Amino acid sequence: MKDEVMNLPSRNDLPVLSFRNARTERTDRRFAEEMPVAFEYNGFGYAVMMATPRALADFALGFSLSEGLIETADELQACTEAEVDGGRILRLSIPEERMAPLRERVRLRLTEGSCGLCGLQSIEKVLRPLPRLIAKPQINADGLEAALGSLSAHQPLGRATGAMHAAAFCAADGRIVAAREDVGRHNALDKLVGHLAHQKIDPASGFILLSARCSYELVDKTVRAGCPALATISAPSDLAVTRAREAGLTLLALARSDSALIASDPHGLFS
Repeated sequence: MKDEVMNLPSRNDLPVLSFRNARTERTDRRFAEEMPVAFEYNGFGYAVMMATPRALADFALGFSLSEGLIETADELQACTEAEVDGGRILRLSIPEERMAPLRERVRLRLTEGSCGLCGLQSIEKVLRPLPRLIAKPQINADGLEAALGSLSAHQPLGRATGAMHAAAFCAADGRIVAAREDVGRHNALDKLVGHLAHQKIDPASGFILLSARCSYELVDKTVRAGCPALATISAPSDLAVTRAREAGLTLLALARSDSALIASDPHGLFS
């Protein structure tokens, strides 16, 4: 983790003015890296995401799975990364039969963005039905407290820049198995999902912890990844709670070392 921070490109350090105790001084400040990352599937442009250009192989797989563009990790047949002026291009190969719905979604898109609805015209296309989770959530109060206590140790980029979201996969006892960071909270979760798929880690064997506000998209991505429990440090939206309850996702929000809002508890774990 430490090496990842030390190896940040020097162009992330920019001169700024710092104001403190009625004094202004010149200093260098490390900023979070953000650039456009384009996704091409079988040579067809699908989306451009504003992201931190790290763990892009995980990003490619996790994004493809959470968007429903592929059903299994094996369907991502190849992934190459190209550096272009000002950004990156991820060139992905998937089965040709997956391309028809992909092209249709691009046709319906009015504009591309880094997160959210991405300009889709049809509400039905956005709020796609979620699968019902059946696995028993592997989460408890002690495990959540332990994970919260160690999360900062897995956020080297966040500590260096103060501008990164984190997504962590935790064992039931709170041990953090893996974590990913990005300027976008959706991207951080996609990278984590991709890492779990690459490492063949069962998402049902633990819970996901996010350092961000819980929007419905994060609930959807967690459910589609097959993880039955999600904890977030900030509050959820009403749609996020509704989607979590419909899918049978255990959702804990406003998570602190001694408290949490239990927004969805389909298995009665906290009753």
